[in-house]
Amino acid sequence: MYTVRMNNLVALCAVGAEKILGNEIKLLGYKLAGNAPGRVFFTGDDDALFRANLCLRTADRVYLEMARYHAEDFDQLFDGVYSVAWQDFLKKDSKVVVDKVRTYKSRLNSEHAVQGIVQKAIYKKLGDVWRMSSLPESGEQSDIRVFITEDEAQICLDLSGLPLHKRGYRTDGGVAPLRGTTASVMLQLMLWRRKTPLHDPFCGSGTLPIEACLYAHNVAPGFGRRFAIENLPIFNANRAHEIKCAEAEKIRTDVECRITGTDIDPSAIQRARTNAEHACVMAGRALQMIGSDARIERPDFDVSDFKDLHAPYENGLIICNPPYGERLGEEEQAKQLYRDMASLFTDFPNWEIGVITSNKHFQECIAHYATTLKDLKAGNLDTTFYMYNGTEKEKKGRAEGKGGDWNRKPNRSKFNSNRGKKEWR
Repeated sequence: MYTVRMNNLVALCAVGAEKILGNEIKLLGYKLAGNAPGRVFFTGDDDALFRANLCLRTADRVYLEMARYHAEDFDQLFDGVYSVAWQDFLKKDSKVVVDKVRTYKSRLNSEHAVQGIVQKAIYKKLGDVWRMSSLPESGEQSDIRVFITEDEAQICLDLSGLPLHKRGYRTDGGVAPLRGTTASVMLQLMLWRRKTPLHDPFCGSGTLPIEACLYAHNVAPGFGRRFAIENLPIFNANRAHEIKCAEAEKIRTDVECRITGTDIDPSAIQRARTNAEHACVMAGRALQMIGSDARIERPDFDVSDFKDLHAPYENGLIICNPPYGERLGEEEQAKQLYRDMASLFTDFPNWEIGVITSNKHFQECIAHYATTLKDLKAGNLDTTFYMYNGTEKEKKGRAEGKGGDWNRKPNRSKFNSNRGKKEWR
């Protein structure tokens, strides 16, 4: 009999994406319990420990909250950690690492000292319970993260392992690849729907089109990888397989999408095609678990300069991650690129446009001011997502259903270069 209990969980995300992640969590059926910058708190049953890792598109990591309590000094910090039944969550050969500590407006503000006390308390508890003077630490690593905010300590056990943006399909990201989680946040912020044509004119290794493809076909992003929870004694392999099968049943293979990407670099296009194939094979293997040999269509990629493109439909979405000019000597090149990108508003006149960049001169260079701006911070990089939603007349036309023929099957493998502009159908 599978026992159902409720757990407190923490999902990390890019700072600025908390609302998007919260909506995802609610759609999975779990109850939100608040948020902080880059963190969303929620409660879920035992299934949530695995399912959240498998299904959340915009989360960077998922943690199980082990304890939350007031801690003004190291004695209180130690006692709170020691009180946790760590023997139920860790194996005798586990290597415990307190990987990060975050403190804010707290008396305990030495991250290094906090790391040492927390690790000492965990090993002390395990040694006392198992009557061992020392632990072998020869097994899998288990990571602990500590947040201390205004003297309230939150002790968390990592359930993800590798960051969740590492989906498992990307074998080669090229230079400065976009995170899959960031791409998913961008798609959600633009309110993209699968029937809307989507194109990335700076597709690089294909992350944006691939994430759009997985979203459009309702493929859980974690099918191609393992998670840290699978190394813990609380992991129920049979139940995890049932969860995977249930999510595989939700994959849509009956939808037609117009998802494309171009890049001026032929090697980038080859990477994008390879990564897309891996992602779609991942989806195919998930379908095989439920006895289906169906497949999902791959995004279409081609070599092209964005200045040579022409809108193939009246309405659609351009979404991209152009070079930022972060490296020495590249900023002027980036500014010129942004000036040239103004042609997108002419060549795709009724399309919505979304651009992410850390370059503060973007709007000045492109000479178009975004309808909406959203600051996103992932890791150490501060970026802004510029969203251009079109005129009120164009919005009215979309609402009335004007535009391309959604029922016509597109030619997904060829681009048309009539009239000097490349056009995909």
